[in-house]
Amino acid sequence: MSKQSTPILTLTRRLSGTVAQYRFVTPAGAQAGADVNTIGAARVAGVSGDDAPVDVLGTTVIESGAAIAEGATLKSDATGRGITWVTSGARLAVALQAAAGAGEFIEVLLIPNAA
Repeated sequence: MSKQSTPILTLTRRLSGTVAQYRFVTPAGAQAGADVNTIGAARVAGVSGDDAPVDVLGTTVIESGAAIAEGATLKSDATGRGITWVTSGARLAVALQAAAGAGEFIEVLLIPNAA
């Protein structure tokens, strides 16, 4: 899929663990786990101690963790990938593109979130 994005705000975060590119990132600078609040998505991969750009507002690219319909509200899976929000967890983004399965890269609209 597309790897286009239009971030409005990108912040530099000091990573507190290994973070893969295009995964959700927590306010503490860690790769997100299942259902958690995030500040955005990593533009690059990095390890603990690295300063990395994290898109926090606007559109960004996320790696899918499962099939996703265009327009679906997303949350994080256990490895920081985007999956469809159903009944629980923080709502993180809206899919602007569909994904046929895990491992695809789609453009999403980041939304302010809370669990």
